[in-house]
Amino acid sequence: MTVSLEDVRAAAERIGGRVRRTPVIQVAPGLTFKLELLQHTGSFKPRGAFNRLLTAKENGELTGQGIVAASGGNAGLAAAYAARELGVPARIFVPVTTPRQKVAKLDTLGAEVIQTGDEYAEAYQAALQARDESGALLLHAYDQPEVVAGQGTIGLELLEQAGMFDTVLVAVGGGGLIAGIATAIGDNARVIGVEPELAPTFHRALAAGGPVDGPVGGVAMDSLGGRRLGDLAFAAAEQYDLTSLLVDEEAIVAARNELWREHHLVVEHGAAVAYAALASGVYKPAGGERVVVVVCGANTDPTTLG
Repeated sequence: MTVSLEDVRAAAERIGGRVRRTPVIQVAPGLTFKLELLQHTGSFKPRGAFNRLLTAKENGELTGQGIVAASGGNAGLAAAYAARELGVPARIFVPVTTPRQKVAKLDTLGAEVIQTGDEYAEAYQAALQARDESGALLLHAYDQPEVVAGQGTIGLELLEQAGMFDTVLVAVGGGGLIAGIATAIGDNARVIGVEPELAPTFHRALAAGGPVDGPVGGVAMDSLGGRRLGDLAFAAAEQYDLTSLLVDEEAIVAARNELWREHHLVVEHGAAVAYAALASGVYKPAGGERVVVVVCGANTDPTTLG
């Protein structure tokens, strides 16, 4: 199972009137930010959610039973938002560790919120059970073709907005974002994943030759807390020769604070991970290299910024 460039282009056509074309800004010579934190619900996730739901609607799969989804927060917000816009009910399963501001936003979007388990994987099992019992449509946080294709529309926008660039740094949790962007960009630029050391799902998969379960933790766990890389992400990694960089907790916290102090961007820890690779020196661009950082989420408590 793979996602093609044609799938991404079809997704762009399908969701074009539903999502924002987020801006890019050049913050320094050779460094550009793609501001996906300005997307509806404060993260890139509505792109994939809308593509999944609209595709299901076209195919007659979206019924009065609505949708179920599991999330650390952002995917649930996107699912609830897309469901509300399409007039279908949504039940969102989230871990009990989900930040309160994300739970509060889910409530305001009209979703039924069920908090269960300490990790995304436990919430996902509860969502699967709810799907089996009710017949609702399952919206996966990252490992469905329609979701990956939707996230890939970011890559299409970058090719149109950012001019010539050599490298794109992307935070990785379950891998839907990097899989979609790599599919859209293809051979036009190198796409590199960046992960927290305490949640290295992509790194583990590359080392093992395929997705494997493993422990996750750390400050970015609410948005990058899947135990296992998605199969679609691993397929993209093989097809596009994707690599993984790891950043530690200190680097993530420092990058998040720097994005606020230097660029006035309020981001969650997971959204600071890609920039942390640059700021900490884990990734050192070559002379003249043009780098894009995808700044992917803003759902955080701004009072915690230093």
